[in-house]
Amino acid sequence: MKMTSEELRRIWLDYYKSKGHVDIGAVSLIGDGSTGVMFNVAGMQPLMPYLLGKKHPSGKTRLCNVQGCIRTIDIESVGDESHCTFFEMMGNWSLGDYFKKEKTAWTFELLTKKFGFDKDKIHSTVFEGNEKVPKDEETAKLLEGLGIKKEHIHFLPKEDNWWELEGTVGTPCGPDNEWFYPLKNGKLVEIGNDVYMQYEKTKDGYIPLKNKNVDTGFGLERCLVFLNGFKDVYQSDIFEKPIKILENACGKKYGEDEAYTRAMRIICDHSRTTVMLIGDIKGILPSNVGAGYILRRIMRRAVRYTKKINLSCDILLQVAETFIEKYKEGYPNLVEKRDFILSEIKKECDKFEKALADGEKEFNKVIAGIERHKQFAKPGEVVENVISGKAAFRLFDTFGFPIELTEELACEHGYSVDTEGYKKCFEEHQEKSKAPAGNFKGGLADDSEATTRLHTATHIMLAGLRKLFGTQIEQKGSNITPERLRFDFNFERKMTPEELKQVEDFVNKAIERAIPVERLEMTFKEAKEQGGYGVHKADENEKVSVYKIGDVDFQICGGPHAKNTSELHHFKIVKEESSSSGIRRIKAVLD
Repeated sequence: MKMTSEELRRIWLDYYKSKGHVDIGAVSLIGDGSTGVMFNVAGMQPLMPYLLGKKHPSGKTRLCNVQGCIRTIDIESVGDESHCTFFEMMGNWSLGDYFKKEKTAWTFELLTKKFGFDKDKIHSTVFEGNEKVPKDEETAKLLEGLGIKKEHIHFLPKEDNWWELEGTVGTPCGPDNEWFYPLKNGKLVEIGNDVYMQYEKTKDGYIPLKNKNVDTGFGLERCLVFLNGFKDVYQSDIFEKPIKILENACGKKYGEDEAYTRAMRIICDHSRTTVMLIGDIKGILPSNVGAGYILRRIMRRAVRYTKKINLSCDILLQVAETFIEKYKEGYPNLVEKRDFILSEIKKECDKFEKALADGEKEFNKVIAGIERHKQFAKPGEVVENVISGKAAFRLFDTFGFPIELTEELACEHGYSVDTEGYKKCFEEHQEKSKAPAGNFKGGLADDSEATTRLHTATHIMLAGLRKLFGTQIEQKGSNITPERLRFDFNFERKMTPEELKQVEDFVNKAIERAIPVERLEMTFKEAKEQGGYGVHKADENEKVSVYKIGDVDFQICGGPHAKNTSELHHFKIVKEESSSSGIRRIKAVLD
């Protein structure tokens, strides 16, 4: 009998809860800026502050969860049997609590008793030691004592079995113990690892830590492959329904045609990632910069492969719906944002279909221009089959062609692309489009009275936008000076004069009512339960400031604010324009 993804999640969490762990749940897929990456790329990433010594908000030292992750560094590999851009990591942690003896025993018990793995087929790797840190004989002896064959315990060097933050001194680090199991073809594949943070990195080497941590990570999708005897991750229950939809639509069975199978995997993976990123608690939308660009690239790659197997983009909506349904238990946001997610996918598909048609015409003009140049080249002049960086950037900036698509089309025509030149144009464009962030939280230029009043007006304006267009409207950027406010929010089209007037009136009515602005303090969890919203994110039990403006607004924010809405006098919108794809910008003043 097959084990489903739901069953596997439940077994993992129930097992570690039986060992005294608390399920801390999953956090946003979108990076909070503290780790320098756009997305959470590993299950342990959100736990880093606590592994580095900060007390966990739960007050517990034994933690577990199943955490969604996003990795796009090898996006071109998606389409094979194992790569995914979204995946889930099953994790558990000890913060100065248990260590190697307990952890090796628990991992072994979970694999053999709960998952049914044959102990005689399990292989494990441990740190072989070097001139600075001794060989991890302790873990090896524990593994052998559990029943793992001695010849199945392998000592490997630092690059294979050691974890540390590169270039950082004063942080925990240590050996890791990786677990392997053979696929049907006999190939050994890693299914997870236990990291033992038992040293502190110093300028000259390593010293033992007083409080030792354990960090465990096992890939859910990969475990499903082993547990069910699959050949690839796309055979699991996670992808069962979307693949069936694609099979019925294109008339091909998964696995019978290499090109169609590859396309099905890409469509399924990219659709799942799209649903997860748009439906995330910090949900993003496709755009031409940052995380939004990664999302756009993923969505448009899905569209391209949909076209390659002669299907319409409507199929992507059907596939997306299966993932909203599949993950509704672990990610309830998806159900709440269902219509919004599907609407945004439809918009991006429609936009890209037009871009494909217009962009291919422009691409053909670029090629024709180079061919003409060859025809009329001066004696001795060499004209190479290279699309310039400037032309490639224009295809991206004007027609929405991802650089990867330009490279693919170029290859089909026997051309290459000046990617370095493209990068230079892209960086210059980003530099020109930057807005000064200001020195204060929330993009405030200072803490003057005028700026403070405009900050309060921004809160009320956002409340008005959410009332008019729905609670999916969120702040995407803010810059406030003593003279004016500038506010970016997710919205696909230009606002009508009537809509702008409605928002203006909403703010001015709140000003006329002379509503007191109250600052409340509560945990982040309490604020969310009471309807609080905002760009500020925190741990569940962390204390946050919430500003309540009567029945108008209840927003999590660090301040500062006016004491009463009457201090704002009169609000006027002076401009509404596009900031980037899917993002609108309002400029307003108080007079």
